[in-house]
Amino acid sequence: MAGNGALSGAVIAVAGAGGPAGRAALLKLAEAGATVIGSDNDPERLAEAVDAASYATGGATVTGDTVDLLDLRATHDWATRIEKDFGRVDGLVHLVGGWRGSETFTRTSLDDWDFLEMLLVRTVQHTSLAFHEALQRSDRGRYVLISAAGASKPTAGNAAYAAGKAAAEAWTLAMADYFRKAGGTEGPTSAAAILVVKALVHDAMRAERPNAKFAGFTDVKDLAEAVVGVWDKPAAEVNGNRLWLTEKP
Repeated sequence: MAGNGALSGAVIAVAGAGGPAGRAALLKLAEAGATVIGSDNDPERLAEAVDAASYATGGATVTGDTVDLLDLRATHDWATRIEKDFGRVDGLVHLVGGWRGSETFTRTSLDDWDFLEMLLVRTVQHTSLAFHEALQRSDRGRYVLISAAGASKPTAGNAAYAAGKAAAEAWTLAMADYFRKAGGTEGPTSAAAILVVKALVHDAMRAERPNAKFAGFTDVKDLAEAVVGVWDKPAAEVNGNRLWLTEKP
């Protein structure tokens, strides 16, 4: 299966590969022919995700590295190692997530902000700074951020989460401007794009809450399809754009 897909020959890193969205992304990217390198801060969860994707695709190259993405040097080392081992880096898919909220704005805890700023913002800063030069060297480099509709329309109890996502979007758009400028008059060859969801749902959530509607939620399998689809479009078409997988608020 690997070797003749739409992403044949591409080398793509997935940050936050051990969660449900990460597992789906590893599988879809490998099915599309990419060599996929996942990272997670949980070695056991990462190993399970890598093994599942490799097995399901009949031996595609799917590997995992336990990387502390809150450590800029470790993140840089990861990017350097991938390019050295595989000769190129064509993508970084950012799936590091987390959520904390409150019943009301008044009850917002700044401890929640401290927690979410590390997960939602700092990991974006570190991966983008570590990978941007390698992605620019690629003829189809893509940085893909997964964001939430709440970043554009925060609710009272979601101040910390929405602010974190909005900051991550702004950082990613600044990276997109770097790609635009690097492309000069001919336009960008690499791109930074944002996929926007309301929230994510996966099979285990449905099993736990069989009567829940999950209205407007994006299934992690559909998200993974959309991630692969970012490579289907020209860099200029996706660079600096929010690609909505749910209704705009």
